[in-house]
Amino acid sequence: MTKLSVNINKIATLRNARGGNVPDVIQAAKDLERFGAQGITIHPRPDERHIRYQDARDLKPVVKTELNIEGNPIDKFTNLVLEVIPAQVTLVPDGPDAITSNAGWDTVKHRDYLKDVIATFKAKGIRTSIFVDPVPEMVAGAAETGTDRVELYTESYAVAYAKGDKDAVLPFAEAARIAHEHGLGVNAGHDLSLDNLAYFKQHVPHLLEVSIGHALISEALYLGLEKVVNMYLERLK
Repeated sequence: MTKLSVNINKIATLRNARGGNVPDVIQAAKDLERFGAQGITIHPRPDERHIRYQDARDLKPVVKTELNIEGNPIDKFTNLVLEVIPAQVTLVPDGPDAITSNAGWDTVKHRDYLKDVIATFKAKGIRTSIFVDPVPEMVAGAAETGTDRVELYTESYAVAYAKGDKDAVLPFAEAARIAHEHGLGVNAGHDLSLDNLAYFKQHVPHLLEVSIGHALISEALYLGLEKVVNMYLERLK
């Protein structure tokens, strides 16, 4: 079964826009798990404009499924992950001013760097994942870093699918097959939604986990959080 990890960055964005603690990020994580989410994802950025580093510390003791922390492994991020010890860390090569993630790693060019970072996290028993584009060379390169998984960057699929191009899933299916052949687990995320998730799940093999935030939280504004979580779970069956 493919697990659903809910990214709660957008809940933190709403909280920060007003100040105070409404909505309560920690309570939201508890509720999402109660509604059926099988993981909680956060992506703290250096300026802490949505999820704050303290949120990660506060979430660790309350998340009962799996806590996944995403980010660029600068020193501040690395130190946070080594302090919190989440179930999984996902390495994303986004710059400090990026609005959202917009590219996967060049795992060939940065192989030695990633290898060192991965070793640091795995020494603490943290499962590791590398954010990659659905490019065979990049997936194969990830395997050489010692990572446990890759997370396929799915924006190109989502954009093309919305235009009616269902063949956009094919590079992801191939990337997943290559990852599996190299002994890597397969995660996926970015712009997956109620509209495009089921087709992706049906055509991409070996899919262990999807991380979904923006679409899920946006849809929940109309439909309600509990209902939306269960709609996503239905599409992953």
